[in-house]
Amino acid sequence: MVVRNKARLVAQGFCRKEGIDYEETFAPVARLEAIRILLAFAASKGFKLQQMDVKSAFLNGFIEEEMSREFEMSLMGKLQFFLRLQIKQDSEGTFIHQAKYTRDRLKKFEMGDSKPMTTPMSTNTVLDADEDGEAVDQKEFRGMIGSLLYLTATRPDIQFAVYLCARYQASSRTSHRQAVKHIFRLQVEGVDNALNKGEIES
Repeated sequence: MVVRNKARLVAQGFCRKEGIDYEETFAPVARLEAIRILLAFAASKGFKLQQMDVKSAFLNGFIEEEMSREFEMSLMGKLQFFLRLQIKQDSEGTFIHQAKYTRDRLKKFEMGDSKPMTTPMSTNTVLDADEDGEAVDQKEFRGMIGSLLYLTATRPDIQFAVYLCARYQASSRTSHRQAVKHIFRLQVEGVDNALNKGEIES
């Protein structure tokens, strides 16, 4: 499976020596693209995915000595929730969505009661640096962009608009924040939209 290397934060890491205190400075994490490929492949073959949990296991390590006990494993049933993706598997196919995550984000940014939009961006919107515009809270703006970027995993229809707004994270203005809010207002209407990973026709 394709993975991305997620950096680890270590207190006083400069005191540690490679080969003695650590081997790798990253934790491998599955990429969303790989997860979507796995779901699409399973759906095309008619497979139903199950989920299991391995407690207190270091699955990527190498054990040279004999183990004194077995890892505790528990079956969690049909795959329904994974990395904030909600997964529905039935006879019609496999569907993924992020309804819970979307509602949480709308609540966090106080937009749950906003008027819904039907498109991710207005047709007459022209985004530029807007150097004369009023600056907005960078931390909040970046948080909104990050949330929307994660939503593109199941909402490819917002990708262009999100990436366009993401260009202005370093010097965001009111106009950029309004464009981001417009994208969030689209989520109010389509919070339960699901991406179909149904059977692939040959």
